[in-house]
Amino acid sequence: MSGLLRRFGTDHPYLAAFTLFEFVFLILPSVIILVVSLGANQIISFPPSELSLRWYASLIHEPGYLEPFFNSVMVAVFCTALAIPIGVMTALGLNRYDIRFEHGIQIYLLLPFTVPLVVSGFILLIIFGRLGWIAELWAVGLALTIINIPFMIWSVSSSVNAFDSTLEDAAQSLGAEEIQTFRYVTLPALMPGVISGSFLMFMLALNEFIVSLIITTTATETLPVAIYGAIRGNISPQIAAVASIYVIIAIVAIVVADRVVGLERFLHS
Repeated sequence: MSGLLRRFGTDHPYLAAFTLFEFVFLILPSVIILVVSLGANQIISFPPSELSLRWYASLIHEPGYLEPFFNSVMVAVFCTALAIPIGVMTALGLNRYDIRFEHGIQIYLLLPFTVPLVVSGFILLIIFGRLGWIAELWAVGLALTIINIPFMIWSVSSSVNAFDSTLEDAAQSLGAEEIQTFRYVTLPALMPGVISGSFLMFMLALNEFIVSLIITTTATETLPVAIYGAIRGNISPQIAAVASIYVIIAIVAIVVADRVVGLERFLHS
């Protein structure tokens, strides 16, 4: 960020000022939540008069948040694990083969931007209700995979489009079988897109609220739904501590993505 400001600081002062304003505007809510969660009082105040970690410690013995948190993590892991093979196979298929329903698939990839999540949630509620899957936690992961899988496909497709297929021909000419070529040549070359898509799928599933609110039950309640239920009664610093956990997870995910893939490549995937 500082490098960007230095780049525009002399020749483009207005652009630098706008960039700084936008950065502060985006990051300020997260900073406020983090600061508020460190307050020692029973009532939310900013800035807090006294700093304490009591609200984070209280979460350890709070089943109302602990169980939904583990549900959210399990759903996100299931969603990511299911999305990886689907995303890789779909991206390769769309790039290399003349698929009869390719136009329909391309339209499906636009659904996250065209169909409201509340509509998708009600459709999935009807389908899962008829199948008897509503009370199943894995069904929540399946639902979030269905609505978010285009992001995985887009991410892997960027690596597929940049992949040099002559490497596969070279491997097969040296005696490698098709499965060996995929395992040792194709898949490693696609890993930046796969890792980027996995991060996206995990974070989207972990944070999804609207669809989760519609299709979850008390047994499958995820953390965003639990937070929504809590703030309807009383907004306390404990809720701010729960929200801060999401901020911390997001920061960790960004750092990991930068170390593993590189943020520039991650943002372009």
